[in-house]
Amino acid sequence: MSAKRPASGRYVVETEEQDFESEEPEVGELDAAAAGGAGLRLISELTRKEPEGITSVMPADDGWLVEVEIVEDRRIPSSGDMLAVYRVEMDKGGSLLSYRRIRRYRRSNADFGEA
Repeated sequence: MSAKRPASGRYVVETEEQDFESEEPEVGELDAAAAGGAGLRLISELTRKEPEGITSVMPADDGWLVEVEIVEDRRIPSSGDMLAVYRVEMDKGGSLLSYRRIRRYRRSNADFGEA
């Protein structure tokens, strides 16, 4: 590393390039937060239902697995709402590969055993 003082009077620090692996995603690849958001948008668009939230984001071999909880049927009282969890499989860039509903249940019967 060296410092040079150009004509402007300010110091400019020059560094040599280092060869190391970066934890940053490559251009066009999603990180976990972006993958979760993309999965939520995809399920919302495909099902035309209101999402409750993202329940999990997991890296897969060549992309991401995202699970999204949605409200399939609103009831009064809300404890009678029918909810569902959908699993979205995306490539590293966020393109949809597949999706499917993996669970459907009444809000009042939600399983609290999974964490």
